[in-house]
Amino acid sequence: IPYAPRLGEQARVARDAGHELLLHMPMEPVGSADPGQGALLVDLSPDEIRQRFQEALASFVGFDGVNNHMGSKFTTYKPGMEIVIDELSQRHLFFLDSRTTAQSIGVQVAAEHHLPHLSRDVFLDDDMNPKSIRQQLAQVEKIARSRGHVIAIGHPHDVTLQALEEWIPEAIKRGFVFVPLHNQLALNP
Repeated sequence: IPYAPRLGEQARVARDAGHELLLHMPMEPVGSADPGQGALLVDLSPDEIRQRFQEALASFVGFDGVNNHMGSKFTTYKPGMEIVIDELSQRHLFFLDSRTTAQSIGVQVAAEHHLPHLSRDVFLDDDMNPKSIRQQLAQVEKIARSRGHVIAIGHPHDVTLQALEEWIPEAIKRGFVFVPLHNQLALNP
């Protein structure tokens, strides 16, 4: 998130640990939830959208792509998504659609502009109950077995991190391989 405290330090530590980084861009949701500072909103002018996005893109260095934080309203707004995809194209970054709504046009606009793109398959922690997270992890395995790959999104909540710490070693024993997102770009039709 571009307004996170100590963002540069967090990014450096993650990169040094070999992690791929994404800019988690705040975008307007349906409803009254606050997406946070500098969010892209449908009521902004095209110039304001571009300026906010450029400022977010300059908030730290070393990321490979962008995904939406919230955004169930903004990702359905073609003029705004055209600006996002144009800016990503200029920087040779990919777009991961978090798919906070089935009506998102993020992947469609990215494809129209020949921008590398991906789409989330499973949210791990919509429900932060440990049992629900384990059920979502089972869904991750099911999709990966049937399709050969899957993209899951979770948040750094204690309950999610604990579930992942328990699940990942067991999933590896069952033959699952974890790869950076950019490895999945080649699988995109």
